[in-house]
Amino acid sequence: MKILPPNAIKAVDTYTIQHLPITLHELIEKAASACTNWITQHFDRNRKVVVLAGPGNNGADGLAIAQHLKTLQYEVEVVMVSKKMAEHPTPLPALTAAHLVIDAMFGIGLSRPAEGLTAQMAAALRQTPATVVSIDIPSGLFAEDNSGNAAEHIVHADYTLTFQQPKLSFFFAENAPFLGKWEVLDIGLPTDKTAEEQSVKNYVLQATDVIPWFQPREKFSHKGAYGHACIVAGSHNMMGAALLATKACFRSGAGLVTAHIPNGENRLMQLYVPEALVSADQHPEICSQIPDLSAYSAVAIGPGIGKEDKTRQALLHFLKAIRNGAIQPPPLVLDADALNIIAESKEGTDLLPAGCIITPHPKEFDRLTGHSISSYQRWNKQLELARKQKIYVVLKGAHSSISAPDGSCYFNTTGNPGMATAGSGDVLTGVIVSLLAQGWEPLKAACAGVWLHGAAGDLSAKKHGQQGMMASDMLDDLGKAVM
Repeated sequence: MKILPPNAIKAVDTYTIQHLPITLHELIEKAASACTNWITQHFDRNRKVVVLAGPGNNGADGLAIAQHLKTLQYEVEVVMVSKKMAEHPTPLPALTAAHLVIDAMFGIGLSRPAEGLTAQMAAALRQTPATVVSIDIPSGLFAEDNSGNAAEHIVHADYTLTFQQPKLSFFFAENAPFLGKWEVLDIGLPTDKTAEEQSVKNYVLQATDVIPWFQPREKFSHKGAYGHACIVAGSHNMMGAALLATKACFRSGAGLVTAHIPNGENRLMQLYVPEALVSADQHPEICSQIPDLSAYSAVAIGPGIGKEDKTRQALLHFLKAIRNGAIQPPPLVLDADALNIIAESKEGTDLLPAGCIITPHPKEFDRLTGHSISSYQRWNKQLELARKQKIYVVLKGAHSSISAPDGSCYFNTTGNPGMATAGSGDVLTGVIVSLLAQGWEPLKAACAGVWLHGAAGDLSAKKHGQQGMMASDMLDDLGKAVM
């Protein structure tokens, strides 16, 4: 599923009307029917419906929804929101918890902050107990960059029903209060028929994309057929990261996993993950060296390693050796303190080896690239970093995004807030390096790893509840997520 900008969405609408046997009125009816079906499934006829309809196509959708609901015996009131109305303001009806408000004032065509009556309506709705359903996009919200928008003039929806594909702004954290729960309604628009649509490189990751990548194992295969991963992780008092990453690597299908850890922590690893091989560092409490990696199919460096001087020196020496051509490493994942060490170095992101995968959370990413004033700005920096360094950037979050050197970006849709817990990122690192070790290309390994990690988290949340989840809960569900 592509994520289209407003100009591409308009081009698709125009193409649909010009090339398919459908009129604009019929297209509006399709959108209204899809919304009406959703509304009737979620709200019964006891709800009093108030439709706020603007002057454009979004308002036309609202009027058509009102007509459908009226036909279905809902009590419906329509409030026309227009400049003319602003001259003679008509207040909203008194709204209670029994009301359902359909926000159809403005759609994706808005390019400047809402003002006047629309802004007043948005403010008024925030003070009511009514349930608000926005059509296509909450009125006042821009489809992409909202860094210059006026947040106080944007409708706060409880639900957003968007057509055909989500909008880019839906994936950014600061916009979540406006969107509520959003759902994509398919209204049958053609795909990849316009030049504007074909040029888009932003996508939504879905189960139908990822699950086919996981192939059944051959009957006579052996552990050597599924790769040998090495994970350089852990330090005294931070061994949990190494344990979680190592076990997640096994649970994601790697045939062999070697954990390079401080030599004083060997027993802990053997007790928690007896299947793992151990490469003991010469130091008892930290990773003071990067071992010879030539025997491994893929390597991850960073979970729990800390930033002690010897750890820092070993990592920087390793990365500089790659840059100078002295070392040709296997596919590489850099995470956590490995990224913090790079961020604090003089060379910074220039040390990131081409082809590697990095998995920062937003604060780690900002340490690498500087502070961002919005998620949209951070996302643009993510795209630029992937292009400039020819790497794959997994920016972790509620909708983790994976950017590639070719400018493409993939937003994940699995996962839940219960995964916002210590160790969750270490599990993800183990999953991604496991897929790399099994021979997956970096982009597929990053995308499938993020999707699988989130899907396992969703299974764990069903068993433990989001409040009670721990990162280790996800380990047992990794294999089940693609069954």
